[in-house]
Amino acid sequence: MDWTSGYITDLEYTHGYYRELHPDILRLACLYAGVAPPLGDQLTYLELGFGQGLSINIHAAANTGQYWGTDFNPSQAAHAGALAAASGSGARLFDEAFADFANRPDLPDFDVIALHGIWTWISAENRQVIIDLIRRKLRVGGIVYVSYNCFPGWAPAEPLRHLMTLHSDLAGSDAAGMIGKVEGALKFARSIADSGALYFELNPAVMERLERITDQPKNYLAHEYFNRDWDLMAFSEVARLLNDAKLTFAASAHLTDHLDGINLTPDGAELLAGIQHPVLKQSVRDYLVNQQFRRDIFVKGLRRLTPIERSELMQGQGFMLTTPVADVPLKVQGAIGEGTLQEHIYKPLLEVLAENDYQPKSMLRIAGHPKLKSLPPPHVAEALMALSGIGHVTPARVPTAATRANSKALNKAICLRSRSTADINYLASPVTGAGAAVGRMEQLFLLGLGQGKSSAADLAGHVWGILQMQGQRFIKEGKTLEAPEDNVSHLSGLAQIFLDKRLDILKALEIA
Repeated sequence: MDWTSGYITDLEYTHGYYRELHPDILRLACLYAGVAPPLGDQLTYLELGFGQGLSINIHAAANTGQYWGTDFNPSQAAHAGALAAASGSGARLFDEAFADFANRPDLPDFDVIALHGIWTWISAENRQVIIDLIRRKLRVGGIVYVSYNCFPGWAPAEPLRHLMTLHSDLAGSDAAGMIGKVEGALKFARSIADSGALYFELNPAVMERLERITDQPKNYLAHEYFNRDWDLMAFSEVARLLNDAKLTFAASAHLTDHLDGINLTPDGAELLAGIQHPVLKQSVRDYLVNQQFRRDIFVKGLRRLTPIERSELMQGQGFMLTTPVADVPLKVQGAIGEGTLQEHIYKPLLEVLAENDYQPKSMLRIAGHPKLKSLPPPHVAEALMALSGIGHVTPARVPTAATRANSKALNKAICLRSRSTADINYLASPVTGAGAAVGRMEQLFLLGLGQGKSSAADLAGHVWGILQMQGQRFIKEGKTLEAPEDNVSHLSGLAQIFLDKRLDILKALEIA
């Protein structure tokens, strides 16, 4: 029996962090939609198919509660397990197939069950195993997060995926390995497009996709396009399947989806307002925005919040600015184009969020600030959702001694790893309970700070010592910087930017 079940296992998946898996993002999405989320800090959380395990390890380290997960790829499970051991979070991570994991006698009942992306790339049998697991082990009031490729947005490109996998299966060389097969399939598809094939001429968006994916990491493309099981689904079909586990659609976990002004035309918004059935409403919305990837939250026992309940819970929600004010563009991208954020709302809001060295603030405190007191609370809530959706603001909470210690230990392990690789670009914040984007150079600067380096010159020298030992050089304007002094000068500039613009925020996040 093939334990891989047709899934690509000979290439490692990327070390990505996916913020929609964060419990507080899921909670915020529910609150904004007026749906009661699981409350409390001691959530029991399960991630199915955790990949390299970065998201679940960050969340397990930076939050209280119990974290469970399984990924049947033993290499990925080993990597995730090493991160869990480094943090001391106690996350329980396994390399079991879904059917084996579902039959474990020690599984608790869960408040959150999360599946990022895997729904598209597993068999119908495995989907049924997951549905049964949810039915048995999700608490009443618990939520399920599931993301997947969907109709109608993906439909025009599905033949491209078929063409590439067909070439891989029938003409790809096993000796070339999976990377060689992916490269060969891309070249083959491009040759057909260049031959004047009407499919590409009549579907210019598919041609754009082919050009875009040609430059993407091949290990990502292997997992995204070349698994044996690969099913597009309409939202209505997913809702029908999850109904067997007593689940009801609650909200999108993609926060900008909640902002109709940047996603729907006035006519589209009016049309949707007249549709009462929630499944039909979501399905029509997918056509209006040409949705190709959904990030859905379903609830077992959906309860609508009263306006007062919703207002009180939103007022108690903490928020934190994670980008310097000057670097926050007053633009937001939606399905119908780019929207401009109103300066008279967002400028004072950003200034308030940046006060007290970026310390987190409740929405009640934010809305009651003299600079914002004239704004109705719903306008403040919408602005915070917009900034959270584009990643410049994050829900925040009060850290505990355990989340501080676990996050610090995990971050140390990741930063030490950065001495030789740039594959992990996120660190854990016990203040937000989430991952914060921190690239390799900044991780190396943090190591330098930990060794008492404080000036840009000292940090640059510290990092150059690490890079020089490995024969690594910077590339600037397309040219390799060969001279040590040029590399140190470049590093000094990066270190000064880090000290001037990033360090205060990383301190507020309790990462530095």
